[in-house]
Amino acid sequence: MNLGHPATSWYAATATPFDPLPALDGDAFADVCVVGAGYTGLGAALELASRGVSVVVLEAAQVGSGASGRNGGQAHMGQRNDQAWLEKAVGRDDALLLWKMALDARSHLAATIAEHAIACDFTPGMIHARHRPGGEGEDLDHIEFMADRYGYHELEPIDEDALAQELGTSVYHGGVRDNGGGHLHPLNLALGLAKAAMAKGAVIHERSRAREWRREGGKIVVETAAGRVLCDQLILTGDGYLDELAGPQARARVMPINNFVLATEPLGDRAERIIRSNAAVADSRFVVNYFRKSPDGRLLFGGGENYRPGFPPDLPGFVRRHMLKIYPDLADVKVTHAWGGTLGITVHRAPYVRELAPGVRVAAGYSGQGVMLAPWFGKLLADAALGETAGVDLLSRLPTPPFPGGRLLRWPLTVAGLSWYALRDRL
Repeated sequence: MNLGHPATSWYAATATPFDPLPALDGDAFADVCVVGAGYTGLGAALELASRGVSVVVLEAAQVGSGASGRNGGQAHMGQRNDQAWLEKAVGRDDALLLWKMALDARSHLAATIAEHAIACDFTPGMIHARHRPGGEGEDLDHIEFMADRYGYHELEPIDEDALAQELGTSVYHGGVRDNGGGHLHPLNLALGLAKAAMAKGAVIHERSRAREWRREGGKIVVETAAGRVLCDQLILTGDGYLDELAGPQARARVMPINNFVLATEPLGDRAERIIRSNAAVADSRFVVNYFRKSPDGRLLFGGGENYRPGFPPDLPGFVRRHMLKIYPDLADVKVTHAWGGTLGITVHRAPYVRELAPGVRVAAGYSGQGVMLAPWFGKLLADAALGETAGVDLLSRLPTPPFPGGRLLRWPLTVAGLSWYALRDRL
């Protein structure tokens, strides 16, 4: 899977200094091996190392070089599916447990940032903007449902005029503000998690792609091109970058798609008229537009996706077209950075968290909801490696069927379906 060019991102240009880590060379021994140095893998490594467990992390490229270091930086509350959907899918009791898990994930993220002094510019506030007229009643019903049934009082409605004043654009028709969400510098979060894990004793090897794993003499052996890790437990992460290592069951259920982001030059005085409260914004399109301001007054705008390997040849122009539909008066503003990355989605957008074999667990398919959830899921995977399986057991009850079509037709059928929903955004 193409890892793209992280150096073209504004995040990489403004990241906290982080020295390269050596590749694995020869044999290493650990209680737990973690594959992937994104939020999930680093969250697992931090929890394990904090509890005195020896852990080795293998990263194919660099820390945070996948979706964890390239995403929109938006920290959404809850699971990817709302609570009403979850109640239908898994029942009221598990839906309540999943909501508590989301609250725990939020608290854990805030506590981790504070405890380890991670300079990732966390800023509260998340706005969900409706791109079509109507829907005010549904918004109010959702706000009331979450307050009455789950005791969540962080949601408030925004009418069309107020939203236009807040965002500096009149293309939306109202929405909901979630004061429990927010946004941050995603690469700095990943780098901060890595530093915290290493300070506790975790070992991280960059440029060390895990090629295969097998059982040998009572141990799990994970091989790279230049070495191997012998361990008792294995945690596989990687989201949209999952490969054959995770096996056919996981790969049938997690589909990689590409998403794209740009950063403008600093907007000067115009920045004061765009997103006045400095919240993050995501709209209601199937292919979501999501945007926020940087601390230096740029607009960071995500829009557009594709469903096959490779990025658009004119990536800045590709994303800029989406931005100008929301902010046409920014036509004279320069784009200074543009980048893309790969994320994993599932059929129902529920994360895929499973024990694949005794002592081997996987987490992927966050479907764009990983900033808040993935570090906590890493902790839950670490718990499971130590015999505390309640969190992983709960997540394993989420429905994650394989994509239709089998090995040969899975990809074209899914692409056709996703393209149809994307087309509806333009109708």
